[in-house]
Amino acid sequence: MTGSERREVHGLSVPTASAALEAVGAGAYVVDEQGYIIAVNARAEELLGRSAAELLGHDAHDLLHRDSQGQQLPRTQCAMRQAFHAGRPAQGDEDYFARADGSVLPISWLITPYDIGDHRAATLVVFHTPEHPRDPGPRPEPTARSLSELQRLALLAETTAQLTSTLDVDEALRRLTALVVPRLADWVVIDLITEHDEVWRTVVVHAEGDTLVRHEDMQGPMPPIPEESPMPLSRALRGVASTLAGPQTYQGTPDSGIAVEQGRLFHATGMHSAAIAPIRSPRAVLGALTLGRTETPAAFAPVDLPLIEDVARRAGLALDNARLYQRQRKVAETMQNHLLPQMPGVQGLEMTVRYLPAPDASHVGGDWYDAFPLADASTALAIGDVVGHDLEAAAGMAQVRNMLRAYAWSQHEPPSRVVERLDEAIQHITDVTMATMIFGRIEAAHDGHWQLSWTNAGHPPPLLISRDGLASYLTDGHGILLGTQAGLRRPDATALLPPGSTLVLYTDGLIEAPGQSLDTGLNRLRQHAAALAHRPLTSFTDQLLRRVRPTDNDDDVALLALRVPEC
Repeated sequence: MTGSERREVHGLSVPTASAALEAVGAGAYVVDEQGYIIAVNARAEELLGRSAAELLGHDAHDLLHRDSQGQQLPRTQCAMRQAFHAGRPAQGDEDYFARADGSVLPISWLITPYDIGDHRAATLVVFHTPEHPRDPGPRPEPTARSLSELQRLALLAETTAQLTSTLDVDEALRRLTALVVPRLADWVVIDLITEHDEVWRTVVVHAEGDTLVRHEDMQGPMPPIPEESPMPLSRALRGVASTLAGPQTYQGTPDSGIAVEQGRLFHATGMHSAAIAPIRSPRAVLGALTLGRTETPAAFAPVDLPLIEDVARRAGLALDNARLYQRQRKVAETMQNHLLPQMPGVQGLEMTVRYLPAPDASHVGGDWYDAFPLADASTALAIGDVVGHDLEAAAGMAQVRNMLRAYAWSQHEPPSRVVERLDEAIQHITDVTMATMIFGRIEAAHDGHWQLSWTNAGHPPPLLISRDGLASYLTDGHGILLGTQAGLRRPDATALLPPGSTLVLYTDGLIEAPGQSLDTGLNRLRQHAAALAHRPLTSFTDQLLRRVRPTDNDDDVALLALRVPEC
């Protein structure tokens, strides 16, 4: 069995963890909840004489843990295994790993719980050997809260993994705060530079035991960054250097408004020592990270600055990515909302639409709806989803919608033939690869009924709910999705909508959830739609979205609902 196959057996995909481990200067690997190796760095491969393919998917204890004679180490005697099962950080100085050639490797190690995202627990193992010293030079005396070399490497790996696994600025700041206090300091202060070159004190948090207390009264706008000030925070916000500071730093006459605010910060918090580092990205200075000590008697020392700079540098990369992502997301959302049309007024029908973007950590997609009058006095209805999650998907959605309008207006043909023409065209004159949609027309029939004729191109089926709460899916007229180039004829279907009935067209973000079958989502939608049938249409639509949309939804939702009035 290959390494990739073993990954599939355990159902894990850990590109973020694998990338983060390469930043660790020692050997490092990550194990899942069962103790199987799911990620490994190049240094570990080198030390163990084994390739990643020979490590991934194996039980780490069985493969590696040995006594000094090279014999299999009983699990009951393995301190690393005991700490793993207890789910707590631990370290050891005299243990042995098996190399591929049968020799044993003396190691020092540290393990710690490790978050690889998607709410999955894992454990990070960092190790090195006296035979391969990472830094043979003399080491300075550590301060009271200085970390060992293994702890430092583990912190940097955890920082990389934690911060690169989110694209939300607030979440990144929350994770950064939890990483540095109380591990490195009693206080953390984060000042960020906004897109308008203003400084905003975004985070002020104090560790009271194991509880992190946010001091919102100390947060808020800050004075502008002085151009020449030698004071520590001013230098950090200009990206000049990391600096140590204390209350005495601000006892003289302040040279700027920022110096005044820093003096107030030291007075209010009681910090006797602080380390201040720039938060930088490759493109710009994003802010400054201040770590302060109050309860810890030892002051920060110059030896502490490189670690804090490394943490701040990783924070800068993560915040820059998150800002770029949110900027693109905002552009896509604005573009999509402007492209989605206003609904026409149709005499004798109620109609309402909703579009909800994907949750914060997800992408904007190509979900869309449409309704417009046709030349024969009927009304066209459409809902669809262009494959993709970015600006390209939103642009593709606009192309498909506008082409559909043109064909539907100019070609007096059944819905199936209109969609066949659209399918043929998008393959040649757009960048859309695949899409699903329902296209139909609705018109008054007789005795208060309305007639719907439609064709379905690989989309979830429409839902029809009677005024008495009987709900059923319109599964006829179903064909393959757009973009397959199959050249098959598409079917048409027709149904009568009785007085008081409600028709719901929707995209798959309303019903799909990770780990659930499509039938589960369809049953949930039908159940809640039937229960809400008596509500006014606006309330019906809002409540349906609130109740049915999965909490862990990672997709957009478009919804079009119409109601035939009662006679």
